[in-house]
Parts: sequence; C-alpha cells; structure tokens
Amino acid sequence: MPRISHLEFLNLPLRVHGFLKDVPLHDVWAVDLPSAGERVTLSEFLDCVKAQGFKDIPLTTKALLGLRFAIGRIFGLDTSTNARKSASYVKFLSEVDRSGLRVLPAKSTFFDVLYRFENEVLLEVINATVHAFWAQALAQISSGYRLYWAIYVKPVGWITRPYMALADPFRRWIVYPQLLEKTRKDWLQFCSNQV
Repeated sequence: MPRISHLEFLNLPLRVHGFLKDVPLHDVWAVDLPSAGERVTLSEFLDCVKAQGFKDIPLTTKALLGLRFAIGRIFGLDTSTNARKSASYVKFLSEVDRSGLRVLPAKSTFFDVLYRFENEVLLEVINATVHAFWAQALAQISSGYRLYWAIYVKPVGWITRPYMALADPFRRWIVYPQLLEKTRKDWLQFCSNQV
C-alpha cells in the first residue's frame, strides 16, 4: 500500500485542508478499492467495520500497538490533562460542520472523533509526545474508490521530533501497510454483504 504525494491529497475538496491549516501534513497513504456496485460512503463502511470489531488486526501490528500502549501507561504518555483537553480542535467545528456530522464528536480509547461526514473523517490524539490527527477520505475513481489516510502532526514540545523519528519506521514499514491491507479485506467483505 503506497505512500502517495501530499499534492494528490491536498487537491481533494476536503474540509480538513482548512480545518488543519496550521498543522503540518506528515504522511499520506492510499489504497484503491473495487467498486461496491451501489454508491458507498465512508461513513457506511466505517459503521460496518466498527460492528465487526478489531479482532482481525495482524499480530505484528497488534503487538506493536500493545507495546506502545504499555510504554504509554508506564511513562504516563497518554494521561489526559486539562491542558491537553483544552488544546483539542473540537472547538473549531463551525455550525456548518456540525450540521453535516454523521457522528458527533466523541472520546475514544486512543483517537477521538472530531468529525465524520459522509466521505471524510478526522480523528485526534493529544498526549505527551504529539498532537496528531488522522484524516480519512473516500473518493470515487474510475476503477472504484480510493481511500486516503493522512497523518498531521503538531509538536507538543522537544519530544515530538525524536518520538516521530523513532515511530516512523514501524508505522511506515509495518503498521500502516498491514492496517491498509486489513481495510482492503474489510472492504471486500463489506462489498460481498452489499450484494
């Protein structure tokens, strides 16, 4: 599953470009997905995947995520503080944004939902290492759909740069390719259920 040009992603008509205009775009990935027969939205697909749960995450990725969460617990990297809560971008949702939401902003285990529109989702995590955002967007292409994953990273201090340098090889070589492959398999299952 390839990393792609930032420019391809930035040329899509997405809310995230204005919403995160002050946050550096760190990485963009994409996976091409076959047509599902009828028109499908990202929101519908995510609802289906959420209902299935995360039981099929590849073992290597599951182990790496488990290690990261264990380190986070030991060193208090993921402990919520008032300063972190007040830094959330949820306060920047406009009335127009709120009127188009498919899912209300919500706290989650790791990434919080800032917004979910029909074909665009923005998640946020704020911890002691990063203030990061994960944007997902689904676009129709001639062969079906292309799902984009974009990672934005806003530094929270001196630790952000070394943390990202340490995490990037694992994310880029193992975690993202495996999760995108899992997403492709979930999509194929989703499509077969649509027929």
